[in-house]
Amino acid sequence: MIAVATGFRLPDDALRMAARRRPAVGSVMHQQWRDLLFLHWKFPVDLIQATLPSGLSVDTYDGEAYVGIVPFFMRNIRPRFFPAVPGISDFLEMNLRTYVHDRNGIPGVWFYSLDASQRLAVAVARRFFHLPYVYAEMTSHRVDGGAILYRVARRHGGASLLAGEFEYQAGAEMPTAAPGTLEFFLVERYCLYAHGAGQMWRGTVHHQPYPLCRAEVTRWSDELLGLNGFVSPGRDPDHVVMSRGVDVTVYPLGRVI
Repeated sequence: MIAVATGFRLPDDALRMAARRRPAVGSVMHQQWRDLLFLHWKFPVDLIQATLPSGLSVDTYDGEAYVGIVPFFMRNIRPRFFPAVPGISDFLEMNLRTYVHDRNGIPGVWFYSLDASQRLAVAVARRFFHLPYVYAEMTSHRVDGGAILYRVARRHGGASLLAGEFEYQAGAEMPTAAPGTLEFFLVERYCLYAHGAGQMWRGTVHHQPYPLCRAEVTRWSDELLGLNGFVSPGRDPDHVVMSRGVDVTVYPLGRVI
């Protein structure tokens, strides 16, 4: 098999499992991610590669590239050695992402956008993590039957642009994703890549493997794809799964050589 970007090592199972190890350096932040909905569509590999910066290659599963929309809840966000702060540490977040690896085959996530309902979190993430965060008006509540109704709208020129509306709830429990499965490829990601200050960066998070479950989705949106320059696939997601959440330790960015 030949990597899409020539001269790149392809990730193997050993590299994918190695990404789960806790880094030896000190952490910078603690977070809780809750009620994550993972919606994924297949996209042409060449199309995704064309959206990536130099230094990254699209990561594929059975020769397919994937783009995902992931709405979820951020809880108890706090810097290391500091407590969570009411009104600041809890907010909503939704990201649009694809899967990549660097020249050494280290797998990770590339974010096209991250919407968040907390202005301070947006400012900090853009400044210190070089991530494309956007402030958005985001709401959620439980509807009859316990499903989550989750809505995201951006402001542009005084107008409100719908970025997503989802209604979902947890279904049957699933086993922990095993290496080599599509679920492992899509959700078990412990590195992110970002580009800023003329440099490619890699950040690492550590958490237990995701507890997965089926997702009962009665409403979903793909407007976020259009807001990031993609043409809507015009079909239901190719893969849907949910996690009730994990506790996360965040580590500092490092330069990718």
